Amino acid sequence: MTIDEKIGQMTLFTSDWDVSGPTLRKNYKDDIRAGRAGAIFNAHTAAYNHELQRIAVEETRLGIPLLFGYDVIHGYKTIFPIPLGEAASWDLEAIEKSARIAAQEATAAGLHWTFAPMVDIARDPRWGRISEGAGEDVLLGKRVAAARVRGFQGNHLRSPNTLLACVKHFAAYGAPLAGREYHTVDISERTLRETYLPPFKAALEAGAGSLMCAFNELNGVPATANKHLLTDILRNEWHFDGFVVTDYTSINELVAHGVAANEKEAGQLALNAGVDMDMQGAVFYQFLKKSLAEGKVSMEQVDDAVRRILKIKFALGLFDDPYRYGSDERERQLLLCTPHLEAARDVARKSIVLLKNADRTLPLSKDAGTVAVIGPLADSREDLLGPWHAAGNADDCVSLLEGVRQKLADPATVLFAEGCPVVGESKDGFADALEVARQADAVIVAIGEKWWMSGEA
Repeated sequence: MTIDEKIGQMTLFTSDWDVSGPTLRKNYKDDIRAGRAGAIFNAHTAAYNHELQRIAVEETRLGIPLLFGYDVIHGYKTIFPIPLGEAASWDLEAIEKSARIAAQEATAAGLHWTFAPMVDIARDPRWGRISEGAGEDVLLGKRVAAARVRGFQGNHLRSPNTLLACVKHFAAYGAPLAGREYHTVDISERTLRETYLPPFKAALEAGAGSLMCAFNELNGVPATANKHLLTDILRNEWHFDGFVVTDYTSINELVAHGVAANEKEAGQLALNAGVDMDMQGAVFYQFLKKSLAEGKVSMEQVDDAVRRILKIKFALGLFDDPYRYGSDERERQLLLCTPHLEAARDVARKSIVLLKNADRTLPLSKDAGTVAVIGPLADSREDLLGPWHAAGNADDCVSLLEGVRQKLADPATVLFAEGCPVVGESKDGFADALEVARQADAVIVAIGEKWWMSGEA
C-alpha cells in the first residue's frame, strides 16, 4: 500500500442528504476512486451503498471495500424506545433483542457499523445526551452495554446481518461540569475506574470491535489526545485489538482545546495517543503524510492503525463479498415487518415506569366515558421517535391521540386540547384545556421534550 492508500483507510467521511435521500459530494467520490477514503457514514439504503462500494472495489487500485457506518442508536427503521427507556425495563433479553432487530434492518440497508452503544454513566440530567445511555448505575450500565453489543454483533461478525458495534464515548463523557456538552471533566483516577470505565470494559469483553473516543477533556487532557486512556488503559491494560475512531471532527477541536497549535499538530497528538481513524475532520487526510516525513509520527504507528481497520473488514467478510451487506429484497422483507413492530411494542411496554396509581386509575377501561387528551405532544407523531432515530419516519407512527381514539369503544368521547406549546410561554390554549378537562371523566396529559431537545447541547 502507498502512504496515501494507508491514510485513506484511516479516513472516515460523511454522506450528505438531499430531498431524494443520501448523496455524496462529487469530490468524495473522487477520493474513493483514489483510495483516499476507507469508510463512509450517514450513507444508507442498499442501492446507494452498493453504488459507493462498487466505486471502491472496481475503480481503485487495490479494491479495498468501504466500511459503512451510521448512528443506529435505538432502531434503524423500526424504532424502539430510547436507550434510557430500554434500560428502565431492566430486561436484558429484550434490550439485546432490540439491538438484534436494529442490526438485521440496518445491514439489509447496506450498513456494517453502528456508532453504539453509548455506555457513558451520567448523573446530571442537564447533560444533553443522557437519553442515549443506561443512566447512573454502574452495574446496570455494564450489563446493558454487554447486551447491546451482543445484539448488534450477534454470534459471529461474518454473518451478513451482523452490525459492528462502536462503544462510546471513551471516556467520562457523561460527567461534564454543570452538565454542559463538551465541557471539562475533572475526576479522580479512582472515580474514573470505579464509575466511568466499567461499562466500556464490559462492552469490549462482550466483543465490541471498535471504540469512539470522546470530545471532552479529562483532567486537562482531551480524550482524543489522551494516551493514558487510549494506550495505557485501552491497549496495554485491556488488550483491545479493535480500532479507535474519533468523534465528529474531534481531532480538529484539539486546536480549540488549546493543546495543539494547528491541525497538523492535532493529528500528530491524536495518532500518538492511539487514534486509528479520523471522523470527518480530514486532518490525517491533509497532514499525516507531512508529519511522517518530518518524523513526528512513525510508519509503524500508521501500519498498526491500518492493520486494525483492515482486520475488522476481513472479519466482517467484506473481502470475500463486498456486497454481502445490503439487499433490496431484505429491505422489503425486514423493515417495519410485523415481528419487529411487535418487538418494539413489547419493549415500549416494558420501559414504562409507573410512579403512582391512586384508586387503580390504570389500566384505563375501554368504556372509560369521556376522555380528554391534553398537551402539546398528544397529537405528535415525530416526537415519539425520540432523538437519533436513524431512518425512522413519523408517518409510520401512531400519535397518543390517535391511539386513544382507536382503543376506546366510542372514539367520539375523546376530546383534545393542545393547552400550551413545548417551546414558548403562550397561555392562549389554557382555557380550552381547562374546558375539555371539566367535561372529561379521565384526563391524559402528554408533556415532555420535542425529539430534537436531547442531543449535543
